[in-house]
Amino acid sequence: MSYKFGKSSMAQYKTLDHRLQRILDEAIQLVDFTILEGHRPNERQAQLLAEGKSKLGPGQSKHNANPSLAVDIAPYPIDWDNAERFAHLAGICIGIASQLGIKLRWGGDWDMDGELSDNRFNDLPHLEIV
Repeated sequence: MSYKFGKSSMAQYKTLDHRLQRILDEAIQLVDFTILEGHRPNERQAQLLAEGKSKLGPGQSKHNANPSLAVDIAPYPIDWDNAERFAHLAGICIGIASQLGIKLRWGGDWDMDGELSDNRFNDLPHLEIV
């Protein structure tokens, strides 16, 4: 089954690096998800840092690049308590990226060792180009 991005997702999609766009274009053909955030202004980055939702300050996140080198996505419908669905979506995107010769890091496995239990800061919607 093929899905398509809604209006809000498309607005975020337009802020992404073309490599992330290619990955998400293929992923949306396989699984339904929403794009939560692409490019992030420094003011928003400072807010997320203050709220403890980010470990990076303004200008330090790949979301702060323009076009954005990071994206936050969530399986649709969103269930924030279902980490398995986030892991499944991340795996699909990482697999597609690998086939395209692009290296992605997921916020559920920052050190990219495949071991999720050693992650100290989970950001399950987050994917970034390495």
